[in-house]
Amino acid sequence: MRTVLTALAAAAMVVTGLGVTAPAQAAACNGYVGLTFDDGPSGNTPALLNALRQNGLRATMFNQGQYAAANPGQVAAQVSAGMWVANHSYTHPHLTQLGAAQIESEISRTQQAIANAGGGTPRLFRPPYGETNSTVQSIASRYGLRQIIWDVDSQDWNNASVDAIVAANARLTNGQIILMHDWPANTRAAIPRIAQTLAGKNLCAGMISPQTGRAVAPS
Repeated sequence: MRTVLTALAAAAMVVTGLGVTAPAQAAACNGYVGLTFDDGPSGNTPALLNALRQNGLRATMFNQGQYAAANPGQVAAQVSAGMWVANHSYTHPHLTQLGAAQIESEISRTQQAIANAGGGTPRLFRPPYGETNSTVQSIASRYGLRQIIWDVDSQDWNNASVDAIVAANARLTNGQIILMHDWPANTRAAIPRIAQTLAGKNLCAGMISPQTGRAVAPS
């Protein structure tokens, strides 16, 4: 009996090209959602990446430039784990309170720090706190960046519980994006249940399109 159960369990899993084990049902997605994690990379990044990989999830990592410069190996690890690396400013200021030259510095230095760390040239940009205006958008566009906010806020930055973070992810529908962060322990703990919740809705973790700003099938 144990042998039969083991065979059934193995048949229920597939291995992606990234070496990530994922539920077989993920091969038939009824839609895609964008899982995003802000404020890395940090000492918490390896555990976060392990949790995502172990549960067959990919995500967009909105990195701060100062941390990408300080932790280049973690940027490379994000890429190796199959994640997409994006721009979240250099020092996480309130960009709408800055002049154009300062805004440009925040964006351009982050582009360079991520590229130098092996993260490629980001095509997505998330302004800190979701605060933006026409100047921020115009400068981001000059660097080929699509501005990305979010549809659902997990509130993990506000000490949300594991249950609350899972429930927030459960509200996602096709194409939508959720805000999470690199550092909360509750977010890492929620990842297995997030994977289960999305699979139960036949939703897969997708990439965020630079053209539409919505979650789509990975290319």
